[in-house]
Amino acid sequence: MSVGRLIETPDCVAEGCAYLVDIEPRFATAFDATGPLPLRRRPDGFAALLSAIVSQQVSVAAANAIWARLKAAKLTGPRKVLWATEEELRACGLSRQKVRYAKALAEARIRFADLRDAPDDEVVATLVEVPGIGRWTAEIYAMFSLGRADVFAPADLALQESARVLFDLPERPSEKALREMAAAWSPWRAVAARGLWAYYHVAKNREGIR
Repeated sequence: MSVGRLIETPDCVAEGCAYLVDIEPRFATAFDATGPLPLRRRPDGFAALLSAIVSQQVSVAAANAIWARLKAAKLTGPRKVLWATEEELRACGLSRQKVRYAKALAEARIRFADLRDAPDDEVVATLVEVPGIGRWTAEIYAMFSLGRADVFAPADLALQESARVLFDLPERPSEKALREMAAAWSPWRAVAARGLWAYYHVAKNREGIR
């Protein structure tokens, strides 16, 4: 199976935006408010996935602070994480649960290079086998580290709230409802996500994603 379109340059994002505006005029409202969307490409590999774990269920500011402490302590590689004590990782701001997740990721020995050529569903299925990596984390990795153009993360609360505001919904959509809603935005669902995160920042004056 093909991996489909990749988001590699700002031109890719612009192409996705044009497509979304054509099929759903409310995206034009969002993009007028946000201006050009960020590329949001990151390197792939262990550190990127560890960073996504750090971001789980904490604010963007808190995640940034924890990640900065991990980097300063040189605890962003698999061997260093394996060798680190719980106390060393906790001192950087990780909860006990996230310490377990970080070590499980280091022990998993994922072949990250192989994921570059794997279909989206296979990427997600491989990653969620690791304790502490749920579908949200796997989808964030696929979007930002692998550049997949048609991946979405409907469990994300900022995406749910942004969709509620932009589409004037009576309440925040559930993960299932937002996943169904986003199906219409294929094959550029990852650009729709970027747009909704950017719109969340405008509407709420808060960052929705690192």
